[in-house]
Amino acid sequence: MVVPLKSAIYGLIKPEITCGDEEMQKTALHDLHEKMGGKIVDFNGWALPVQFSGIVNEHIHTRTQASLFDCSHMGEYVVKGADAIEAYSREIISDLSKIPVGRCRYGAVLNDAAGILDDLITFRMSEDELYVVTNAGPLEQITDRFCSNNPGMTHVSYETAKIDIQGPMARECALKAGFGTAESLKYFNATWTHWEGHRILLSRTGYTGELGYELFMDNDLAETIWQRFYEMDCVELAGLGARDTLRTEVGYALSGQDFNDAITPLEANMAPFVDWDKDFVGKQALRELRESNDYPVLTPIKTNSRRSPRHNFEVHNEGRAVGIVTTGTFGPSVGHGIGYARIPQELSAPETALTAGPKNLEIETCTAPFYSDGTCRLKL
Repeated sequence: MVVPLKSAIYGLIKPEITCGDEEMQKTALHDLHEKMGGKIVDFNGWALPVQFSGIVNEHIHTRTQASLFDCSHMGEYVVKGADAIEAYSREIISDLSKIPVGRCRYGAVLNDAAGILDDLITFRMSEDELYVVTNAGPLEQITDRFCSNNPGMTHVSYETAKIDIQGPMARECALKAGFGTAESLKYFNATWTHWEGHRILLSRTGYTGELGYELFMDNDLAETIWQRFYEMDCVELAGLGARDTLRTEVGYALSGQDFNDAITPLEANMAPFVDWDKDFVGKQALRELRESNDYPVLTPIKTNSRRSPRHNFEVHNEGRAVGIVTTGTFGPSVGHGIGYARIPQELSAPETALTAGPKNLEIETCTAPFYSDGTCRLKL
């Protein structure tokens, strides 16, 4: 059975499946998810597992051992040649000239009004080759933006599967699975590697705050690699639900939910990733906003109980509506409600008491990350 779920995390891999009158796209691992007991949800039109054994169980297992995530819903692009790289660089807020070979860089692509169309990660695979990873929600818009006037940029999402192995034991698992390059790969680095004769991109990145690796491969390899990891005693399967609680605890924002094309990098706390010395689409509007200093900001919030604010809850200060909750959930690793709200700067200082939602849930502004014991930056 497919259960509807309204969410802002997106999926992408053809072909399509049908549930009632609704068509949903599925990843290359969809059949395995059903066989392994995954609870499949209608995830903005995609058939994806929200959980297997349970969100809290999967969350804790990721924090303590290692979990497998199907992230084939992401968008991928290959950029080749100096001219293509220069053209791509003008589209994003990051300065690619500062990325050495093998390193990754977080960034975003904006519209003319400086709204965030999507966030992304750029991998410099060689001096003249980049690999770009985006979200799937605005994929058509991003693809048109990137590729319509840049023949050196190729959209490869439909032929690419993405598997994440995340958790303190992820390195041990990757080595056991045959990915020897994981042994010395540094945080936020990526490399092309060969696995049983197949070329695979391996990066030490993730969305959980734990030591982890993301593997990009041809669709027809996905089931074999998934099974190779799953047969290990320390590995369990995890779905979108745990992925969301994990990322919230460590302070990672979600495209389409915590920010969108009406929200700027300044409002989304992306200012450290903006390179003001280069040109990019939306720079003028963003500079004017910075000079005005008149904008709300994405702010961490928490409760003093297991209750949590919910997405789109209105935030109040002394009975007056002042903002909106963008993310709210229970944090299994911290034991209380956590989330983010977009509120005026003057209310964003830590320990500001506010309320949220129709029942006036008491919340308090704070600092992120909520959970700071993650292993993602561990030196190996």
